[in-house]
Amino acid sequence: MAKRIMNILIVDDHPLFRHALIQAVRHGLPQAQIQEKATVKEFYEYLESGAEPDLVLLDLNLPGASGFSALVHVRAQYPAIPIVVVSAHEETSVIRRAITHGAMGYIPKSANPDNISDAITQVLEGDIWLPANISAHHINDACSSDETVLAERIQSLTPQQFRVLMMVAEGLLNKQIAYDLDVSEATIKAHVTAIFRKLNVQNRTQAVLAISALNISEKTI
Repeated sequence: MAKRIMNILIVDDHPLFRHALIQAVRHGLPQAQIQEKATVKEFYEYLESGAEPDLVLLDLNLPGASGFSALVHVRAQYPAIPIVVVSAHEETSVIRRAITHGAMGYIPKSANPDNISDAITQVLEGDIWLPANISAHHINDACSSDETVLAERIQSLTPQQFRVLMMVAEGLLNKQIAYDLDVSEATIKAHVTAIFRKLNVQNRTQAVLAISALNISEKTI
């Protein structure tokens, strides 16, 4: 019986590193079908098209995202799709928080191709992959209670509300967001109102301050 061809999605805004990841994937899965996306917007559009990747390799520093926000939200919207974070951040605290937020693995960008290949194989088999210096039984309680509550609220947003929130965080006005998303300003106002309610905040400043809890550099352990 022929072995099923795996569909791997790489989400990273650096073309050179996407190329390096492709080579690493090919090293372990030479027949894999590989897709590339550079922004959260492209990522969501791909998933909303009905695509079902077997694995996502996700950078944490992406245009249209704030720290762990994309990981948190995508895991909630597409829980069956395993996500491996691939990041230049190698701090133990960041790795632990990524796993707590639902990543199935964490690959430092300094890892060699063999490590990346091993990680992909292990996660596709249903296991969690961590760098050798991280112990899986130390992952629990990596996030503060405030961060956990915020993650749950972020998960409750619709994909469009999440996009709007990230654009609000970038400082865009409703009119600019409406133009970029090709919808009416009234629609954006309705989304913003719903976002404030779901995040339990009163205004844009509070919303931006709230999601800062999901930033990567908020804490060290």
